[in-house]
Amino acid sequence: MGKIYSEIDAPMSAWIKAQHVFFVASAPLSSEGHINCSPKDTASFCVLDSMTVAYQDQTGSGAETIAHVRENGRIVIMFCSFEKVPRILRLYGEGEVLLPQSAEFEKLAPHFPQRPGTRSIIRIRLNRITDSCGFGVPFYEYIGERDVLENWAKHKGEDGIAEYQAQKNAVSIDGLPALVNQ
Repeated sequence: MGKIYSEIDAPMSAWIKAQHVFFVASAPLSSEGHINCSPKDTASFCVLDSMTVAYQDQTGSGAETIAHVRENGRIVIMFCSFEKVPRILRLYGEGEVLLPQSAEFEKLAPHFPQRPGTRSIIRIRLNRITDSCGFGVPFYEYIGERDVLENWAKHKGEDGIAEYQAQKNAVSIDGLPALVNQ
């Protein structure tokens, strides 16, 4: 049923682009810490090369992925097909957080839509690529993207976003540094 791949090839990259949502999972080193899993829209995802992917990270209510990646680098991305052929694809790797003031952020920014509230780009160098059948994944119909987060960020403005990040995104729920000391 499942298969391990040596790289992301053109058909896999096309399949990834055809999906509407992906999930990001990360965890702290401490067994006492909280595991995190977050849904993301695929407009914010990019295959950079056969073993490197990245996604645009938006300001949100927490900064768990940033904190976990900064602590230990471990991250997994999961795509699943809710239409037609059932499939689950997992991309495991070592992530790095690229903040807006970094040259690497500027280099990758053109791969993504310009969005207010973008707080980082997470770049992942893959070390394992697997898929499985997805027979248990239900069918869902895609209706469209939500604009709530983008409208919220526009309303907050740059200063409001910076204040929000300082208050809500400085550390993870486990107290790990996230956007503190950017």
